[in-house]
Amino acid sequence: MIENAATAVSIGDDHRFMALALALSRRGVGNTWPNPAVGAVIVKDGVTVGRGWTQPGGRPHAEIEALRRAKKAANGATMYVTLEPCSHHGKTPPCADAIVKAGIARVVSALEDPNPEVAGAGHKKLSDAGIRVDVGIGADEARQIHAGHITRMREQRPHVTLKLAVSADGKAGAAGRKPVAITGESARERVGLMRAKNDAILVGIGTVLADDPHLTCRLPGMLDRSPVRVILDARLRAPLASYVIATMRESPTWLFAGKSASPVAEEILQERGARVFRVSGQDAQLDLAEALNILSEQGITRLMVEGGPRVAASFVAASLVDEAVLFRSPKIIGDDGIDALEAMPLEALIGSDGLRLLASEQLGADTVEHFGRA
Repeated sequence: MIENAATAVSIGDDHRFMALALALSRRGVGNTWPNPAVGAVIVKDGVTVGRGWTQPGGRPHAEIEALRRAKKAANGATMYVTLEPCSHHGKTPPCADAIVKAGIARVVSALEDPNPEVAGAGHKKLSDAGIRVDVGIGADEARQIHAGHITRMREQRPHVTLKLAVSADGKAGAAGRKPVAITGESARERVGLMRAKNDAILVGIGTVLADDPHLTCRLPGMLDRSPVRVILDARLRAPLASYVIATMRESPTWLFAGKSASPVAEEILQERGARVFRVSGQDAQLDLAEALNILSEQGITRLMVEGGPRVAASFVAASLVDEAVLFRSPKIIGDDGIDALEAMPLEALIGSDGLRLLASEQLGADTVEHFGRA
């Protein structure tokens, strides 16, 4: 048994209430950047008196939302939070100060925040104020939920998830780079949900020219959860009539171009609402690491790479894939089809030492496999 000022709490109760905080944090994934999607629960005498999760755009923070709901009941209570409360002044005052002021007696935190502006300082501020702090319960799941924030803080780039739809013979397109429907409706719905859980979605200009995709979340009632659309367009060839360009004021669209791309094209795109970033590169191959660093600086924590065998292969070759979601279809396209990874066997991704199969499930006639770093 663990004693605190509010009540006696068992280890089982700690895990149960942290599980609730983790469930709350998942609500905000893909919708709180540049801040992490945190969940918080306040418990007193075995009863939940307040709960909160990071709101769209990253504020208010989860702890503040939970304290607002708990009101005076927070005094002497325990707070369960999926990430260390912030201790620094940003656009809002520190959550640690609000927790101390509310009279919280104990804080159970899943993880220390890798943000160098926090990095244990939040926990220390709470401890110095006489609050008991326990760290580590729910840590494994919290690391998955906060993977985008952790990668951005440690590597100055977003957490990258590569999505591939592959036929039974390993193809992603028909001959002549013609688009072809590979997976069924259930798989397409899952892709829509994936988009909603990422801050940005990235494709190459080849996908824009061949498919004219929307790159939005078209699940019922979830259009506002659509990610920022990112296009790798070294020469700024995106047609003004394409959907992603024509709807830039409805859904944000960012383009990455080479240093020598037309300044006139850039000006036209900017006038229509696009953001254009220049990065280094050779020929039509842009420097992906530089592009990801810029995305990180702009606050993007989770990036879904969805479009084009060439783009997919370039991310694999650069070892920039943190997770891969592979949708396998029973359909056969034929030897003249386009390989899922341009000029690279699929085993270069799923057979690599860095990725391992985490889960597999059936979606209609298709199979979805989730790979992550070992």
